[in-house]
Parts: sequence; C-alpha cells; structure tokens
Amino acid sequence: MMEHSLWKGNVMKSFAIVAAAATLLLSGCATTIRSDVTAFNDWPADLHNKAYVFSAPPPNEDTLEYRSYQVLVSNELGKLGFKQAADGVHAGLLVGMRFKTVDQPIRVLMATDPFWPGPYWGPGWGRYPYHRYGYRPFFYDPMFYGPMEVEEGVRHQYERQLNITINSDTGRKLYDVTVHNVSRVQATPHVMPALVQSAFTGFPGQSGVPHQVELKIDAKMLEDEAPAVPAAAQKEAPPAVK
Repeated sequence: MMEHSLWKGNVMKSFAIVAAAATLLLSGCATTIRSDVTAFNDWPADLHNKAYVFSAPPPNEDTLEYRSYQVLVSNELGKLGFKQAADGVHAGLLVGMRFKTVDQPIRVLMATDPFWPGPYWGPGWGRYPYHRYGYRPFFYDPMFYGPMEVEEGVRHQYERQLNITINSDTGRKLYDVTVHNVSRVQATPHVMPALVQSAFTGFPGQSGVPHQVELKIDAKMLEDEAPAVPAAAQKEAPPAVK
C-alpha cells in the first residue's frame, strides 16, 4: 500500500508539472492578437495633399469611444506622413471609420478534474457550436481517480470588425481596409489599438489580397478574457460587451 501511495503521489506531481508548463506556454502565446486583413486600394503615385479630415459618423455612433478610436487612426496615419487638417486648411482626403463587436456565446461542457482545483479545459470534440471539453489522463481509471463531474457552461467569444476608408476630396476611393478578429477579450478598447495598427501594416499593400497580421499586446489586457460560466448563471446575468 505504501508503494502504491508513493506511486500515486509521483503520478500526481508529474501531471502537476506538465499542467504548469502548459499554463506558462499558453500564457506566452496569449499575448498575440491575430487579425485577418483585406485592403483594396487605388493609391495615386503623385499624391501631394496629405491633409485629411474625418467624415462625420451617424449621430448615434458619435460617442467618446468612437472619438478615442479616431485618435488611434490619426496616430497611425501620422506615422505614414499624413496630417489632420487644421481649421481653415483645405483637406485633400476624407477618412471614414466603422467598427462593430458581436458576442458569440458557445456552449461547452466543464469537466472538473478529481485532483485539479477547478475545471480543466482540454482538447475535445463536438459539432459547432457545441463542444466537449474534459480531462483524460493517460492512465485514467474512474476507480483510481474518482468520478468526473461535468457541468454545462457558456464561453464567450467576441467577433470584431473594423473598416477604414480614405477617399479624395473629389470622391475618388483610394483605400478601403477591413480588419476581422475573434478573441475572448471582452473589452473592445483593449483590442482596438492592435486592429487599427493591423489596418495600416504594409500600407497600402497589394490590393484585394487577404493576409493575416499578428501583433503583441500587453499581457495585462488578457486578464479581461471572459471565462466560461455555468449555464444557469449565464441565464441570470449574461456578460455585457464593452
């Protein structure tokens, strides 16, 4: 019995070490924001007037949040040699911006490990949007480890789309870029700087060629990732999209 207990303790320690290493690995990867970007352009080679103004958004979209994202766009344009036109100065360009965030709840099964504190999210299988997650050690034996508790829950993913356009003062369309991103970060302000930067990476680039842009963000931003919650609690108080 003593040898059996010792062996069991060593196995548990081994799994704890592997789980800790996996956590560190995932933490390192989680600082990357990946966005799908498609830009169309008809950019002139001899553009002299690089002064621009922002087009006025619809009244219901003209919020402080919207204006803060205009500042992000203005900063990126400044890096490319564009300048926001001062009052009374003729602007040769008109810049437009739109964005949206869609909450995508996904049903999951949360399995509680017999010797791991809290649910463990492991690889599983299922048909969208219903996924199965659970913990299955290589030597899993219900008689040895005890029964596995499974509870249905809801995990939230947030789909974001950013569209930026640049037109000439004559109405000619010069640049039209769309950035698409899906993540578990709930607050849009945490992700938007990376989306705006992705919109101008390689500007103006090849027209109509989809590509992916990967950018690093502050790891502290990822603390805002929406955790999975039990389905019952989700019905009572669904998380709000920021």
